[in-house]
Amino acid sequence: MHQEELKITKDRIPILIGRNGSVKKHIESITSTKLTIDSKEGDVLIEGEDSFNVYITKLIVMAVSRGFNPEIAIILANENTSLEIINIHDFSGKSKIKETRMKARIIGTKGKSRHLLEQLTNTDICVYGKTVSIIGKVENTIMARRALEMLLKGSKHGNVYQWLEKQQHYLREVSRNLKFNP
Repeated sequence: MHQEELKITKDRIPILIGRNGSVKKHIESITSTKLTIDSKEGDVLIEGEDSFNVYITKLIVMAVSRGFNPEIAIILANENTSLEIINIHDFSGKSKIKETRMKARIIGTKGKSRHLLEQLTNTDICVYGKTVSIIGKVENTIMARRALEMLLKGSKHGNVYQWLEKQQHYLREVSRNLKFNP
């Protein structure tokens, strides 16, 4: 029996459990694990026979705790997807003003910047608390992480979008060449 334990914020516990335990049951059935959730302390115990399934469940729980909708977090059950978490304090220091400004740079006016980043990288991005989290295919999450770090370091939005478009073009070319070269 393999076990993992993690702590999540108390405000995300109802989302992890779901109405009448539906989300918890769904995660358990997909991953063949058992979740024990302490609602008062925010502790989550994950148990299972397979250590890989326990690890995947841990990623799903972490994604829900970082603000993702459980329907998006469950995508992590696919082994071609990954979760990346960027701590905004690594770029802003302890300044609340800088943290707020950096979140605003990522989200943009009415969420436009975040939405465009999601489109250009084919990922899901969530800004929650002092973190920015990314879910998507491994190569896409790496690209999204790099783009977000560029924004957090102060790069202009246009330059970041341009870089992402070049990366997408490059990936399409590589994919096309792999298909035609036996």
